Amino acid sequence: MPNGIAYLALAVWPLVTVLFFMQLRADRALIWSLMLAYLFLPEPPAAFDMPLMPPLNKHNIPALAAFAVMLWRHGPRDSLLPEFWPARILLVIFMLTPMVTAATNADPVFFGRVGLPALTLKDGIALIVQQALLILPFLMARQHLSSGGSQRELLVALMVGGLIYSLPMLLEMRVSPQLNLWVYGYYQHLFGQSIRFGGFRPVVFLYHGLWVTFFCMTAVVSAWALWRWDRKIGNMRLMVAAVYLTMVLVMSKSMGALIFATLLVPLVLFLRPRMQVRIALVIGLLAVSYPLMKGAGLVPERALTEAAARVDDERAGSLQFRFDNENDLLDRAYEKPVFGWGSWGRNHIYDPVSGRMLTVTDGRWIILIGVYGWIGFLAEFGLLVLPLFMIWRETGRVPDEDVSPFIAPLSLLLAINVVDLLPNATLTPLTWLIAGALVGYAEQLSEKRKKVPVAPEGKGLQWQSVM
Repeated sequence: MPNGIAYLALAVWPLVTVLFFMQLRADRALIWSLMLAYLFLPEPPAAFDMPLMPPLNKHNIPALAAFAVMLWRHGPRDSLLPEFWPARILLVIFMLTPMVTAATNADPVFFGRVGLPALTLKDGIALIVQQALLILPFLMARQHLSSGGSQRELLVALMVGGLIYSLPMLLEMRVSPQLNLWVYGYYQHLFGQSIRFGGFRPVVFLYHGLWVTFFCMTAVVSAWALWRWDRKIGNMRLMVAAVYLTMVLVMSKSMGALIFATLLVPLVLFLRPRMQVRIALVIGLLAVSYPLMKGAGLVPERALTEAAARVDDERAGSLQFRFDNENDLLDRAYEKPVFGWGSWGRNHIYDPVSGRMLTVTDGRWIILIGVYGWIGFLAEFGLLVLPLFMIWRETGRVPDEDVSPFIAPLSLLLAINVVDLLPNATLTPLTWLIAGALVGYAEQLSEKRKKVPVAPEGKGLQWQSVM
């Protein structure tokens, strides 16, 4: 169980957020207050459980604090909602789906002698609040990280955050994952899953080692992108940072994150930003299509498992375990396919005698379909992929020199994060920060495009809309 330090860290973080916003620009304060909270605050079960509220933990306390401080220091800035109407529709569906889910699950669920409670109005309200807190980083990033300079700040923060985090990562590679136990009094996951290839995969203060290596991968990609495009830090320092972070990632013993880095780093180094954005959109759309193909029985599970077995038998067994669980959970979800089963673990399957949970939800997509149905899945994944479409659309309508090159690696990072939501649930505040920043930048490009100088024949320059 979490110790007093864990709860104290959560309680004082709003004060830390105030200090960030008093000392830094709004964009830097937002990025660093959310990122450092994600990296160093304790994971659930360290949380404050309040009436009519979801548990307040490291994922929503910092966002709520940042939102309150922004209102206090900067006041309301235009509309909090996106200007693009499909984004608004997805946001409304994302927010209101839990209430419909609660209304359609008003009966208890039984597995033999094992019963799960019905959902009530209180549950619906709590789930809506949970959705609102989850999406806050997206909405704040859209407002305050919309400029090209803020896109650079986000990449710099990811790189520097990776450099900082590499130190506890290297320590845990040597002594095994112990920092969360030493500082907060508990181990946040199964220790056996940190043992890899005769060594240890670091966990530090995150939920799982996969979360740590995924963050390290984003730091690697950010460092190489800055090495190519940034002229303020210096090429030699950026090269050293990029090579060092790449070595740390290799030493972290995570095949998935290493594959992602192997895919993204060459794209960042050798392709033009516009082409990177196109590839990011394709990756995002392919990721969204997987659950649809899975539901239609079009995923070649046997061929994929056999291919994994040629590399490593353990990875093949893990992949087959995931496929089996996905199939069982999809069968369960098909009993309530539109709005899902809701909370309290109703989307799982239980042993009717012992009450033991028989299924495991790894991927974010299968969690969403089980809890909120296909409507909830399409709303959340739509909000994550739509920024890629908006950036692709707007960058295709303006000259290259008018587009910040930093949006391209951010687009790739968002797209690969959506891919990682298929086997894992690596949806973090940083995911929403990147998505919101891209939406804000796309809207900024759209506004500039509406006012361009046009020189009709025989007349001087005039300003008019090109829409």
